[in-house]
Amino acid sequence: MAEQEHSIIKTLRVKPGERIKLKDRDPRDSSLFGDEQETKAATASLAKDIDALQDRLYAEGSRALLIILQGTDTSGKDGTIRSVFNSTGPLGVSVHAFGPPSKIELEHDYLWRVHAACPRRGTIGIFNRSHYEDVLIAKVRGLAPKEAIEQRYEQINAFEKTLVENGTTVLKFMLHISKDEQKERLQARLDDPTKHWKFNPSDLEDRAHWDEYQEAYEIMLQRCSTPHAPWHIVPADRKWVRNAAIASIVKATLEDMSPQYPNVSWNPSDFSIS
Repeated sequence: MAEQEHSIIKTLRVKPGERIKLKDRDPRDSSLFGDEQETKAATASLAKDIDALQDRLYAEGSRALLIILQGTDTSGKDGTIRSVFNSTGPLGVSVHAFGPPSKIELEHDYLWRVHAACPRRGTIGIFNRSHYEDVLIAKVRGLAPKEAIEQRYEQINAFEKTLVENGTTVLKFMLHISKDEQKERLQARLDDPTKHWKFNPSDLEDRAHWDEYQEAYEIMLQRCSTPHAPWHIVPADRKWVRNAAIASIVKATLEDMSPQYPNVSWNPSDFSIS
């Protein structure tokens, strides 16, 4: 692992049981990187490295990588996917966006739909929102009894440990933006007719509960950052910092996984293409 990547991981990773105060984390922090344009160019290079490593993971076909992107509205989950995985071959990457559960999903336990969306061996799976909605919006909006939500932290930890023990590496990123930055991004959606489709009036209802969501995130980060599935708090007010940080950690993780092309049972020199 390169020295810079190690520094990024050390700075952004939440230690198991660590008490987090998001107000103490600067969402505009760019101290881990240098010049903006140079960082953007480096991120593009990292995206190509991720593609090469994903090709080996796909060929190996025995393990998977699950990337969870969680954050408030406008925090940049879609933008992260476009910037970090824009070079990655589509066969080896799946993206699942979790919305409100359907009728049939509500007829099962809350993790049922999540397990079904996990990446198969050989692939990278990306969750745009995730099972953590069940301890975030469910907590803030009172969509489940307090006792049930309290149980979910350990249930989620156990679920993720099951994934890890069966060959799926889990990376979790909390995209941390400020309330002021969210205001600007929501206003931009209102001002641009091509972005009206991205605006949802319910976003304003969630914004009215900003402090409650921040507290819910802090509890989630403390209770569910584990050695087997760590959380990372990514400064996300600056999109180029967000993308660079996540690309660096994803690349370093894939390098640590060290997927290899499989050996074949035949000798290439035995064949001639006419």
